[in-house]
Amino acid sequence: MSDAAVVVKTRKFKRNPLLARRQMIVDIIHPGRANVPKAELQEVVGGMHKSDAKLVMLFGFRTKFGGGKSTGFCVIYDNEDALRKFEPKYRLVRQSFETKKEQSRKTIKQAKNKGLTIRGTGASIAKHKAKRAAGAD
Repeated sequence: MSDAAVVVKTRKFKRNPLLARRQMIVDIIHPGRANVPKAELQEVVGGMHKSDAKLVMLFGFRTKFGGGKSTGFCVIYDNEDALRKFEPKYRLVRQSFETKKEQSRKTIKQAKNKGLTIRGTGASIAKHKAKRAAGAD
């Protein structure tokens, strides 16, 4: 793999104060490279916008046909509290802000079916108990 320089451009920049973040579309021009790692892009975008690299979330990247150019979405949170509050859990796991809770497929299905068997007003209580039982395993 060649270490050719990559060009990072942002467009459709928007400040979103309700979610305490800045959001934009990121265009990466990377001739001679298949793709650019997100960790490398986090450093570059964080430097461009005077932000900490770990507050930068990059996702939804698609490489254009023929290669050499990729486009994706970027959000830069104002602080870590806002990031943990508004970012989906799977993206927090990807960035190692949280750990994924390992559950077997069988226990998930058992909890679901236990919740389905009880009908009426007791169903929500049973779902809660089933969820707690699955979490204890």
